[in-house]
Amino acid sequence: MTTTEAGSTGRKPAQIVDMSWDPITRIIGNLGIYTKIDFANREVVECHSTSSLFRGYSVFMKGKDPRDAGFITSRICGICGDNHTTCSDYAQQMAYGVKPPRLAEHIVNLGEAAEYMFDHTIFQDNLVFVDFCEAMVKATNPGVLARAERTDAPRGDVHGYRTIADIMKAFNPFEGEVYKEALKVSRVTREMFCLMEGRHVHPSTLYPGGVGTMPQPNTFTDYLSRLMRVIDFVKKAVAMNDDVFDFFYEALPGYEEVGKRRIMLGCWGAWQNPDVVDYRYETMNEWGKAMYVTPGIVVDGKLVTNNLVDINLGLRIMLGSSFYEDWVNEDPFVTHDPLGNPVDMRHPWNQTTLPVPQKRDFGNNYSWVMSPRWYHQQSGEHLALDTGGGPLARLWTTALSGLVDTPYVKATGSSVRISLPKGESLPETTLEWRIPKWSNTLERDRARPYFVAYAAAMALQFLEESMGLIRAGDTKVFEPFEVPDEAIGCGFHEAVRGVLSHHLVIKDKKIANYHPYPPTPWNASPRDIYGTPGPYEDAVQGQPIFEENGPDDFKGVDIMRTVRSFDPCLPCGVHMYMGKGKTLTTLHSPTYGADHG
Repeated sequence: MTTTEAGSTGRKPAQIVDMSWDPITRIIGNLGIYTKIDFANREVVECHSTSSLFRGYSVFMKGKDPRDAGFITSRICGICGDNHTTCSDYAQQMAYGVKPPRLAEHIVNLGEAAEYMFDHTIFQDNLVFVDFCEAMVKATNPGVLARAERTDAPRGDVHGYRTIADIMKAFNPFEGEVYKEALKVSRVTREMFCLMEGRHVHPSTLYPGGVGTMPQPNTFTDYLSRLMRVIDFVKKAVAMNDDVFDFFYEALPGYEEVGKRRIMLGCWGAWQNPDVVDYRYETMNEWGKAMYVTPGIVVDGKLVTNNLVDINLGLRIMLGSSFYEDWVNEDPFVTHDPLGNPVDMRHPWNQTTLPVPQKRDFGNNYSWVMSPRWYHQQSGEHLALDTGGGPLARLWTTALSGLVDTPYVKATGSSVRISLPKGESLPETTLEWRIPKWSNTLERDRARPYFVAYAAAMALQFLEESMGLIRAGDTKVFEPFEVPDEAIGCGFHEAVRGVLSHHLVIKDKKIANYHPYPPTPWNASPRDIYGTPGPYEDAVQGQPIFEENGPDDFKGVDIMRTVRSFDPCLPCGVHMYMGKGKTLTTLHSPTYGADHG
C-alpha cells in the first residue's frame, strides 16, 4: 500500500510501537499485558495477556481429606479467600448431601455481603479511581481536566462536590477526601465481615454443614450499626461515579469504544435462599434461580440461560496457548451428571492438570492460564465469557431474569432497583441500575458502586431474617454429616470480581479430583485452540487511545483503565514499563489491525 492509498481511507501510515505492562499481579499469578500500539491512528492493534506463575492447587489437592478443601482453597487468594471457602463448602455440601440450617445460611450471606462492600469499595475508590483522579487526568488528558473544572456536577446535591474536577480531586491518592474516607469504610466493612466469618480474609468459622459463629443478638446489631454508618457513603459513591463516567462520554466522544467487546457475560449467582436451597444437583435449577443474585449467561444482550445445570454442563476448559499437556487421553472421572446428562472430557470434573514449563512464545504458548469457555449448543461457539468485573454481569443477568423481588432489591426485566434507608445525613434513597448499551470499561466501573448498594440492601434483609430466627429461638447453625466413599459436587458462587465454581470428585473418602475456577482465568485467558482471544486481550485489542501523550511519555491510561475495569486481583501490584517503547515498524497500510476491531 502507498501512503496515498492510506490517506484515502482516512487512516495515516501506521506507526507501530511495542509496549508492555508486566507484571500486573492477579488472582492466579503474575500477569502481563503486551501490546502493539499504532500511534499514528491512535489505537491498540494487538494484545496478549500472559501469566508467568503456576499455582497448581488442582495438583496438590488430590488425596486430601475433602473436609479440608475450604481451608486450603481459601489460600488461592489473599483478597477474596472467603469466596473460595464459601464456594468449596457449597460443593462439599452437594457431595455430602447436607443442608446447613437457615441461620447458618444467613450468616454466610451476611459475611459475603460485607466482603462485596469491602472489596468493591477499596478497589473502586483506592485503585480504579486513581486512573480517573485529578493527578492522572492532568498527566494524560489536560484538556479534559480543564473542561471538568468548568463542568458542574449534576448530582452535587447528593455528594456535595460542585464540579467534576472537584470529584476528581477528591480521589487523588493519599490526599483526596473520598480516597481517605474509602479507607475508613473498608475498615468498618471488614469488621462486619469478621463478625460473621471470624477472620478476614481466610474465614475461621465457615465449614461444610454450617458455621461456627455464635449467633448472639449483638452479633447482628453490631453488624447493623456498622452498616448504617456506611450507608450514606454508598449513596454518594453511586452519584459521584455516575457524574464522572457520564462526563467522560461527553468530554471524549467515542470513549464508549474503550474496553468495549461483544456482550458475553457470565454470572454464577450469589447468596443462597435458605428456604429453597438443598444443595442437591437434581434441584440445582430451582435453587439456583432462587438465589438473591440470579445466575445467567447473556450473549448479545439476550439471556441465553439462567439454569445452573445448563451452565455447569456447558463449561469447557480449553488449552491452545497454555503451558500444559492435554488430558483428553486420560480416563474421565465423571461420565454423566446425577441427572444422567453426559459430561464432556473438557469439563472441570474431568480435567487433569499436566504442566509443561516452556519459554513464552506469543506465536505459540505464552501463559500459565488455561482458557475457560462456555459451549453454546445453539451456535456451536465456545464463548470467551467475561465477568464484567463482577457487578456488570451480576446486575445484567439479575435484571433480565426478573426473579429477584425483595423488600430492598427488585429486578424489573430491564433494570435493578435498590432501596436504601435513611442514613446519618441523606434521606431514604432508591437507586436504579439500568442495562447499558455497551459492555465496556466505563460500564464495568459504573456497575461496581451500584453493586455495593445492592450488597448493603440485601444485608438489611439478611439481618432482619436472622433476628427473626433468633427471637423465635431457632439458633441452630450446624448440621452433622458423613463423608461418603464416593461422590461428586459442584459449587457456584460469585467471587468479588465474578464467576467462581469449585468442582469436586471424592473416591475412597479422599479428593480424587478438585478444580476451582475463579474469575481471573476467565478474564485473563489467552487465545484458545480456535484462536479466540481472552476477554482482556479482546477488550484491549482494537480499542482507541485517547491519551494525549505520545510514545516518549505514554502512560497507557486507557489500556490500564480497561484492564482494571475487570477488577484484576491485587492491582496494587501493577508495575508499568515507562520506557519509550520499541518502534517495531512503520507500515504504509490502512488495514493493519483491521481484523482486530
